[in-house]
Parts: sequence; C-alpha cells; structure tokens
Amino acid sequence: MYEATFSITDSSAYTGPTGDADCRIELWCNDHTDLLYISGTEIEPLLAQIRSDIGIETELRRDEEAVVITSSCLKEHEVTHIERYLQAYNCLLLPPLRYENGAKQCRILALESANLTDLYAELVADGFEIDVRAKREISTPVQSTPLLTLDDVLPELTERQRDVLTLAVEWGYYDLPRETTTADLADEIGVSRRTVEDHLRRAERKLLTSLVSYLY
Repeated sequence: MYEATFSITDSSAYTGPTGDADCRIELWCNDHTDLLYISGTEIEPLLAQIRSDIGIETELRRDEEAVVITSSCLKEHEVTHIERYLQAYNCLLLPPLRYENGAKQCRILALESANLTDLYAELVADGFEIDVRAKREISTPVQSTPLLTLDDVLPELTERQRDVLTLAVEWGYYDLPRETTTADLADEIGVSRRTVEDHLRRAERKLLTSLVSYLY
C-alpha cells in the first residue's frame, strides 16, 4: 500500500480565501454537507465567503477557532473536485482535506504505486497544479508506521504564535533556569509583554490540548 500527499492549487470556495489569510480549514465531507474546523487570525472574512458560496447551517466560535456545519456540500458547487478521479485509479482519500496558503492538501492511499503515478498524470493533464509533498510505502499496519502522522496530531498555530513560541524556545525561555523573559521577547519582536504572554498561552493551550490524549 502507498500513501501520497498532494498539494493542489485551485480556486474553490475553501482554497481561495486562505490564499491571503492566516487561516487553515480542515474538511470532513458527509456527502450532503461539510464539517469544517477553521483556525487562524482572520476567520471572519473566510466565514463570510463560505456563507456566500456554500451556506452555513450552524457554527461554534472560540478565540481564533471555529467549527462549522455547512448548508450544502462543496462538491455540489464544483465539477473538478479530486474525488471523482479516485475511483478510476483505486485510490482512497484520507480525511480531513486541508486548505491553507491557497492550496488543498490531500492524503491519498493506493494499493499500487503506479496508481498514484497515473492519478497524478491525469490530474495534471486536466489542468490541476499539483505539488507532491510526500510519498511513502506502508508495508505493515503496526504502530511504528501509523496512518496518523505528526502533522495530524499537532494543531495549527497562527504565524505570530509560531514566531513567538520559536523565539521563546531559541532564547531559553523554557530552560531551567530561564535564560530570558517575556519582556525581552517583546522587545525583540516589537510588541507588548502582555501580547507575547497571550500568544504563548494560546500556543501552549493548543499544543497541550492536542497532545495530552497521546500520553497514555
């Protein structure tokens, strides 16, 4: 069995709005509707686009996150979605689909490597712009080679959260004893100490909430 990750640039209702926004969408399709998890600092413009193009049945909001159930399925509004190619090449799409930076990230399973190659060739021939991010063989279904990857476990941090957290680690904020302070980090980035502490708390909460269930 083989797995590949395709990054596909298109102009769908979910892909386009992430091109210029610090946002990420994860999509689970239920045929008649979509379940979306949205994270980032610019959620409202993206939600407005989804309301206009797809429709929103209900939504839950918290800070820089939203869970959305759409009024209809994205596939009802598109004729070039990748799913219609999969059956011809005995491939399976692993949910969720991810949309970020103006592209759609698809994880695809196939029984034969050639199936992935042929799928890629037809998609390119039909005008899809594709970047193959990864391809691997799955030899045995054991815990050491899970279908769940680190990218699936880690939450999506905003760009500023990543910058502040990375700087904090590099400057020894989490060392014992600490080698820097949030005031020092704030001076380096050019924001207030309170802002730095807020970004750190939000990033830490996202990471710990996602990882704690895997500690047992």
